[in-house]
Amino acid sequence: MNSSLLRSVDNLRGPAGRIEALLNLGRQDAPYSAVVCHPHPLFGGTMHNKVVYHAMKTFQSFGLPVLRFNFRGAGLSEGAHDNGHGERDDLRAALDWMQQEYGRPILFAGFSFGSSVGLRVCCGDPRVIGMAALGLPVSAGGREYHYTFLSACSQPKVFISGTEDQFFAGKLEQMQLALHAWMEEHFLHDSP
Repeated sequence: MNSSLLRSVDNLRGPAGRIEALLNLGRQDAPYSAVVCHPHPLFGGTMHNKVVYHAMKTFQSFGLPVLRFNFRGAGLSEGAHDNGHGERDDLRAALDWMQQEYGRPILFAGFSFGSSVGLRVCCGDPRVIGMAALGLPVSAGGREYHYTFLSACSQPKVFISGTEDQFFAGKLEQMQLALHAWMEEHFLHDSP
């Protein structure tokens, strides 16, 4: 099977209605599946964001099936933006769909807003065995973000951020290399 096949997911629904999603198919024998979340939808973030796309390509380089979706109110997803609260339910629906579809442990990655939402949902979820936070916001738009809950979160995590640019301008390859190395170290020890 060609692991680069892409299909639209038509049966993913959350509390706000239909969730627009794309699934990059993986190998039949892939040991994991992955879900990737996008940056803030009120600032143009969608599942087509270049950081989200490159994170998906990194997971896919290991043959994993990867689900990207638009949070409520973004793209063709139904509902309205809910400041990170309802978006947690959207991610839970995506995790449920991946678990039902593949029945494999799930790896999570999110960019900016997507990483903030994802860490809150995935921390402690037994289906999620690792989390990658890309450009995790700590202060944005006059708001401070706190992640004290992470001290009780035992899943392997990686935090990848630019030193001066949270958007990874010109640094996508470095982001992919860091994510790839984390994957190899924690999940794919025997990978060729």
